[in-house]
Amino acid sequence: MLSDLRDFWQLPGAAIAQNLHPLIIHFPIAFLTGAMVLYFAAWITQREEWGWTALWTLAGGVLGGLAAVVTGLRARDSVMVAQSVRDQLLLPHEHMMITAIGLALIAFAWAFAARPLPRRGRIGFLLLLLAMTLFLAKGADYGGWMVFGYNAGGSLPQPIEFSP
Repeated sequence: MLSDLRDFWQLPGAAIAQNLHPLIIHFPIAFLTGAMVLYFAAWITQREEWGWTALWTLAGGVLGGLAAVVTGLRARDSVMVAQSVRDQLLLPHEHMMITAIGLALIAFAWAFAARPLPRRGRIGFLLLLLAMTLFLAKGADYGGWMVFGYNAGGSLPQPIEFSP
């Protein structure tokens, strides 16, 4: 029993990770997407408590997103991919995600100043969250394409050249 418990807490996948980025990225994606859904639900239902939940979810997404950007930027030079993959996927991934976190920061500042759900310019605020989520989704797609299509961070022989 004690052996099973010890084995449960070992993280062999994390032990072979080349960097922290893949361990962090899922949280801000979930939090930021969830914040957008919660803000729309708060607006539709006029439930202020959902606005508060959305605000704190957005805050968690921003913090996680900043950690994801920092770990991603630190990892970019160590990711073993061909230069063509770097140009066609890694750079667009980076640009999309930095844009998404920039929009998230703006949305958080706006929401925090007009807690919990901005009344003035509310449609603009919700459109900002929608744009943030679209950039986040497109950036995540580039990241997934790198990982699953070109073994970024994996152990297959490199380089695998980009092909659309």
